[in-house]
Amino acid sequence: EVQLVESGGGLVQPGGSLRLSCAASGFTFGSYDMSWVRQAPGKGPEWVSAVNSGGGSPYYADSVKGRFTISRDNAKNTLYLQMNSLKPEDTAVYYCATGRFTTQGYWGQGTQVTVSS
Repeated sequence: EVQLVESGGGLVQPGGSLRLSCAASGFTFGSYDMSWVRQAPGKGPEWVSAVNSGGGSPYYADSVKGRFTISRDNAKNTLYLQMNSLKPEDTAVYYCATGRFTTQGYWGQGTQVTVSS
């Protein structure tokens, strides 16, 4: 059974940091490009960041460039997103997903990130 399980979300003050993790199982994680996608209430999905199967060619949305860092550990079947200098507009449910810029593939259940004072 394919599983993607996100963790690390929570409530943080503006300017704070969080590190999201996505634990993968049930498929060959190291063969897939991976993405972080977020969705705020009433808005469509936004591809925040992506990385290729080997950990290279990172993509960042303009809205997070310079603040977020994507990484992966294929030995641990885990994808990460380090989020620094968080802003209220970063509030959303964050999903990890296989592939880049596609809704086809495997998605996790999401983790809530709330940035508020």
